[in-house]
Amino acid sequence: DLDSSLDNPGPEDDVHMGREAFLCVDCHAAPNHDIRGRAFSVSVDNDNNVACEDCHTKPPHQDQRLNGHLDALSCQACHIPAYARKLPTKTFWDWSKGGDPSRQDDPHHYLRIKGEFVYNHDMQPQYFWFDKSVDRYLLDDPIDPDAVTAINRPRGNIHNPAARIWPFRIHRALQPYDTRRNVLLPPILSGEGGYWHEFDWPKALSLGAKAAGMAFSGEFGFANTAMYWPLSHMVMPRENTLRCTDCHEDGGRMDWKALGYEGDPVVTGGRR
Repeated sequence: DLDSSLDNPGPEDDVHMGREAFLCVDCHAAPNHDIRGRAFSVSVDNDNNVACEDCHTKPPHQDQRLNGHLDALSCQACHIPAYARKLPTKTFWDWSKGGDPSRQDDPHHYLRIKGEFVYNHDMQPQYFWFDKSVDRYLLDDPIDPDAVTAINRPRGNIHNPAARIWPFRIHRALQPYDTRRNVLLPPILSGEGGYWHEFDWPKALSLGAKAAGMAFSGEFGFANTAMYWPLSHMVMPRENTLRCTDCHEDGGRMDWKALGYEGDPVVTGGRR
């Protein structure tokens, strides 16, 4: 279940994590170089997972009121109250702004080869039902250019017994698409004709479409997309987890109706 949404560690960060001084390999063991764990932003299967329950047996809490939440909440929902707590993380990437020779490169704001970025830190997750599988945008799938295209929408709902409420980071972007065919386009970036070398979108998109076996009308724009990253890093100890009132009070972080409840389940009841 562990994803690639680390707190963007830099060279100044110690490789040991948390008060237990974990190393990456304590969870991501790699027998015969087969590293455990899946990044749902890119992985196409659900094999070889890592889960909290691999080490933490149920019921994990002495307070049975907390254990009563386990049929609806992932461990991460309470134990990851925020992400990018120390260092900022990229939350938006605008490819359409690339190629401007008049702008100065700044890795956290603008790169001519990639476009414009927005970084944020100490972010509150967004919450969705998740059964540890995702839908995928595939090449040549049609899009609505006036809406946001989900690249990997999490599967699950209140009626799916395998789903739990998980915290997510959402990475948003403006990506190139064919304005006649209404499909996302994969550009060639490096090498001859690549966008990083010639800053020619029509050429880079034409080459990319050809390499992918797609048709390209020659007309393009940029469409909004969203990639969903379930969070499993940056786990906090119990004294720093969410409190009851973080969710069960007016203005709390959970949008209960969007999650399929009639209202706060303390009042209206849990999943049925």
